[in-house]
Amino acid sequence: MKVLVVGGGGREHALVWKIARSPRVKKIFSAPGNAGIAALAECVNIKAEDVKGLAGFAEKEGIDLTVVGPEVPLVTGIVDEFENRGLRIFGPAKAAAKIEGSKVFAKELMKKYGIPTADYRVFDDLGEAVRYIHDSETPLVVKAEGLAAGKGVVVARERQEALAAVKSIMKDGIFGDSGRRVVIEEFLEGREVTVLAFCDGVTAVPMECSRDYKRAYDKDRGPNTGGMGAVSPAYYYTPDISEYVNKNIIRKTLEAMRLEGIPFKGVLYTGLMLTSKGPKVLEFNCRFGDPETQVVVPRLKTDLVDIIEAVIEGRLSECSINWTGEKAVCVVLASAGYPGDYEKGKEIAGIEDAEREGAMVFHAGTALKHGKIITAGGRVLGVTALGRTEEEARETAYQAVSRIRFDGMHYRKDIGL
Repeated sequence: MKVLVVGGGGREHALVWKIARSPRVKKIFSAPGNAGIAALAECVNIKAEDVKGLAGFAEKEGIDLTVVGPEVPLVTGIVDEFENRGLRIFGPAKAAAKIEGSKVFAKELMKKYGIPTADYRVFDDLGEAVRYIHDSETPLVVKAEGLAAGKGVVVARERQEALAAVKSIMKDGIFGDSGRRVVIEEFLEGREVTVLAFCDGVTAVPMECSRDYKRAYDKDRGPNTGGMGAVSPAYYYTPDISEYVNKNIIRKTLEAMRLEGIPFKGVLYTGLMLTSKGPKVLEFNCRFGDPETQVVVPRLKTDLVDIIEAVIEGRLSECSINWTGEKAVCVVLASAGYPGDYEKGKEIAGIEDAEREGAMVFHAGTALKHGKIITAGGRVLGVTALGRTEEEARETAYQAVSRIRFDGMHYRKDIGL
């Protein structure tokens, strides 16, 4: 079997790493890939957003299965393009991917079908949004409607912070068309957890849960990022909470999408806040999370290719999915300045030494230049370790991190605490 993995981040490296372990897979391609993925797959110089270019490559190369990592190609319709050409692909169609592509669509879907989430208001006029903030109690959560690479959410503790957020999104256009409308939500307090679920349009099978660390600095300070680390499982996600979430949120959302005539097939990412009034949805995504994939997928015992095919063929209910009992911790190593401006081209040393410590080093923003691995993104590497306990996994991960060096390397020191 020939497999194409679309994307070039840490999530995609983890997916390639797992797919390469399937005895059914003979050849893996990745577009565009990165320096770490290149050790396991043939990297193809096609951008993840180039839907027609990717479909043409898959046809020409005789690709048997395509797995999509990032949200942008899913929201722009890569699944529709591939399926129209008779190509097998894993992910939701464009209409279903709107659950991530439009926060307004997601909130209205939850409201219509009674899926628990924060109270909210939608604004397409800056003046009205400003007046609402002046009349509301803080804290508030301000969200750009569309895709913003995980950076379009501002938790505003003070009124001035909320006002600055809506002005930068709606007036200054920092997220382009994604900020034409904003969602302003009530602030939810509690513990966060992420649950990814395989979905075939009818059946949903949740994966092991995880928790990611979105803020740039220790103690959850600083701006939101795409994710600075993750752990799996989240110890406070009890069996009773899991049963409630599976019944009242995940399966209910899958049924809501089916009733709307847009069945969801692929991976549904549910970001939750476990509040004093029960679990509530913070956000939905239409794909594997990043960095959550780097702690969840290494714990998966079942062949990922078998699961993906069961999803595509609508027989997920027949699939047995098993997990290891190990705990996982991932520490993201970022470029200085991330999530703001950062420099590229810094040489990276010590990756092999880190792997000898027992960790898996998943490449995110890396490239090869003259035989050397250099930085090529904001999030550069994800260092993942497994252990019998979370403490053991954390110790191994940070010991591995200590072996890696590049100019300006920044990481949180409290992942897993």
